[in-house]
Amino acid sequence: MISFAYNGSTFNGWQKQPNAVSVQEALEKSLSILLKNPVNLIGSGRTDTGVHAEQQYAHFDWPEPITEDLEFIAFKSNRMTPAGIVIYRIFPIRQDVHARFTATSRKYEYRISRVKNPFRPFMVYPFSFPLDVEAMNQAAQFLLNHSDFQSFSLVNTQVKTFRCDITEARWEERGHELIFHVRADRFLRGMVRALVGTLMDVGRGRISVEEVNEIILAKDRKRAGRAVPPDGLFLVEVTYPINAFDPPTETVAIEL
Repeated sequence: MISFAYNGSTFNGWQKQPNAVSVQEALEKSLSILLKNPVNLIGSGRTDTGVHAEQQYAHFDWPEPITEDLEFIAFKSNRMTPAGIVIYRIFPIRQDVHARFTATSRKYEYRISRVKNPFRPFMVYPFSFPLDVEAMNQAAQFLLNHSDFQSFSLVNTQVKTFRCDITEARWEERGHELIFHVRADRFLRGMVRALVGTLMDVGRGRISVEEVNEIILAKDRKRAGRAVPPDGLFLVEVTYPINAFDPPTETVAIEL
């Protein structure tokens, strides 16, 4: 398993794709060179173009125990990957552990700066208009009472279900920054950015607190607010069962 982080502003998201630089491609390239065989990473989830990750995981299958020093492989890989990526750790996991399907929750933060900050371009969303944070927090509580979030998903997304179990949704004021915290078992494509845009409409008085509940029930993306820019969005935590990373009896996979 691999534990890593990245600044998404210079990448076209996590997933490998033709004619675009992705985080997955950069990591696979360095690891394949170091391990002298192709490496195919499976991440805990995808992030879109411009979205950042302070904590991300991925795994890859390997046919036999890796005899090289994993700390040294991580060190060498950090020397080879772009500056916007850092590998924290590489370690063996059991064969039944999967970076995506074993994960129990993901947490995102969306960070808004109420003043222009020249030292954090592409890391916050600058927004100086007044916002009613209390109303935004009241509206955010509706998210905890529902499980179908089709109204906040990208249109024509190929998913089997729009169900997500949101267990945390709140706004926090921290100095000049306003931060939206949201945790769920899974997220739909574009979901967090659409949630933030809709709750900001509440904060600006464009819609009422109660209308957020109606938007959720409508299951219609046109009813929700705009998707805010990706700059301020961070994947900050991925959680796994307490024993998921116990040492395997045989080394068959490693996580970055």
